[in-house]
Amino acid sequence: MLIIFESILPIFLLVLLGVALRRSPLLNESLWPGLEQLGYYVLFPSLLFLTLAQADFSGMETGTISLVSILAVLVMSALVFALWPVLARAGVRPAAYTSLFQTATRWNAFIALAVAEKLAGSQGLAIVALVMAVIIIPINLINVGMLVWFSGASRDLRVFVVKIVTNPLIIGCALGLLVNLAQIPIYEPLMVTVDLVARASLGLGLIMVGAGLRISDALRPHSVALVSVLLKLLAFPALMTGIGLAFGIHGQPLVLLALSAGVPTAMNGYVLAKQMGGDAALYAAAATIQTAISFVTIPVVLTAATYVAGG
Repeated sequence: MLIIFESILPIFLLVLLGVALRRSPLLNESLWPGLEQLGYYVLFPSLLFLTLAQADFSGMETGTISLVSILAVLVMSALVFALWPVLARAGVRPAAYTSLFQTATRWNAFIALAVAEKLAGSQGLAIVALVMAVIIIPINLINVGMLVWFSGASRDLRVFVVKIVTNPLIIGCALGLLVNLAQIPIYEPLMVTVDLVARASLGLGLIMVGAGLRISDALRPHSVALVSVLLKLLAFPALMTGIGLAFGIHGQPLVLLALSAGVPTAMNGYVLAKQMGGDAALYAAAATIQTAISFVTIPVVLTAATYVAGG
């Protein structure tokens, strides 16, 4: 496990660098929103497009990996939904529950892709990008649906559909898969340009993860935030691994599936919680606590998955 921890330590050091830079007087506070938009609209979609466009799926269990990923998301969502009556009796408010639901089912693709590249190179990137491509729409549909149901937010279906189809991450995944599967030739200088843009995405993305953490909220953790840690960092990867084994996936693909489920939640759900009547402060606290604890749990998850995968 020490070898795994040391191999991914640079990733967490970049997250810590983001924490330090956000609180440093060296950088103006107005810089961060622009960097977030640059990463969201340009850098990260470029990485997803390039990874999926150039991925070699020939030796990969593409269909099975996709099915396992979707099933794991659906089962995990059903599990968290089944907890609502118990939590409601314990006094958990609907707004707080929606943040628990989001933080238990969303995942931080920046961290997953960075760890995958460190552990398995381009093939690792391809598998995690494939997982992201097939679950990004179901996860958003489910989470937005839960927010609408529990918070009474706007139920305008047209607005919701527009948000989904114009999501730059979804567009990047869709275009990358289209180019790959249809074998569409891309002008080489253009691909080199996209590659140069994509190279900046993971480093900056990890720094932005750290910059987005809200330490003050995490210092006063709500019990619901701690429940989200158990669900997201332990239950979800165990569930993903179990479903993967049931469908005959072994070796490195199984380890990367466990990784995809075992990373902390994504910070973009904070904005959604704020806009749609969820508990944004609780979301921020849960995301921060998960990210801190994942420094330990990700190596544990990867070690356990490697063992059961036959590695």
